[in-house]
Amino acid sequence: MKNIKKRIVQAVFALAGGTLGMSYLPVVWSLSNLDKFILLNNRVTGFVIGAIIFWVLSIFLAGYVLSLMKRAEKMLTKSSPIYLITSGVGTVIGLVIAILISTLFYRSDVFFINTMIPLILMLILGYLGFRIGTTRLNEWKKLFQVRKRDLNNQDQVLERRAGENYHHYKILDTNILIDGRVYDLVKTGLLEGTLLVPNFVLYELQYIADSADSIKRVRGRRGLDFLNKLQNEKIMPIEMYDGDYEEIEEVDSKLIQLAKDKDAVIVTNDYNLNKVSQFQNVQVLNINELANALKPRVIPGETMKVHVVKNGTERQQGVAYLDDGTMVVVEDGKFYISETIDVVVTSAIQTDAGRMIFAKPVHSTKEITHSKDKTE
Repeated sequence: MKNIKKRIVQAVFALAGGTLGMSYLPVVWSLSNLDKFILLNNRVTGFVIGAIIFWVLSIFLAGYVLSLMKRAEKMLTKSSPIYLITSGVGTVIGLVIAILISTLFYRSDVFFINTMIPLILMLILGYLGFRIGTTRLNEWKKLFQVRKRDLNNQDQVLERRAGENYHHYKILDTNILIDGRVYDLVKTGLLEGTLLVPNFVLYELQYIADSADSIKRVRGRRGLDFLNKLQNEKIMPIEMYDGDYEEIEEVDSKLIQLAKDKDAVIVTNDYNLNKVSQFQNVQVLNINELANALKPRVIPGETMKVHVVKNGTERQQGVAYLDDGTMVVVEDGKFYISETIDVVVTSAIQTDAGRMIFAKPVHSTKEITHSKDKTE
């Protein structure tokens, strides 16, 4: 199959070279004072010479052309229909405008004016049309969206509004997979549509799982475990997105661009991603906001095991983390760094940025109770 494609590319090169040879080789012969040789200065010879030259070039360039075609095919198969339509229409409109402007230059006898300027105009205006068609996908979609305008039917009006607010894809970011609560949310059936996990999120998750830091490694593996659960249990349709935005470096920026292209919702617990997405008119489902509206998972008096990893900011505090990344501030935890201890929860705070738990070692509460008994 690859050889057939290569032969087709070489044939196209030869045909294009022959056409150019017929058109422009007579000019070359005239400038070289060789136009008197009839065997050289004719359309058939020009076609043959041009075809041979371009066929030789195709031997070296065919592989590169095929790789470009493969990349273009891969990009097209992963692009949404609205992206293909708007980009195609924008490019065609740009080329039509370029052709109309170029008619002013065709009458000139100067090669640069009658040929090169129209070609440059087509390249520039075609590219501008493509960019205009692809950078405002949401606006174009709303503009060309077919709507039923039956103002007398209340049900149809409500149905149309629901359709405008429905987003088929729910994109999962790295933090929400590590958090794990999205798995419980999916099990409740509250989410609709299809979960979408981009490859660049999976790569970031693998990078965290391979980290030398034991805490990061546990969090990364936890995220991979939850992703496998979502795939294996098939509670909700889930798809992998193989595309990438190579011109964008930050994963959060890639997520926002993907959400725009797919008209999707980002599911996250990242406070900064939430704010940036809202600023760029991308809808976000923030698990922390949902949890803030519900009862916290821990209540005062509940005990748990934690591993204290570092000093806190005040009162000889120590800091520990749960598996989902929740920070636990341990009173007098400074004395238990690098140790696993039992703590009792004293309070918990839930904000849009996440949850924070305050606790104290179990033995300290026992000592207080024991001293009270003695005084009595």
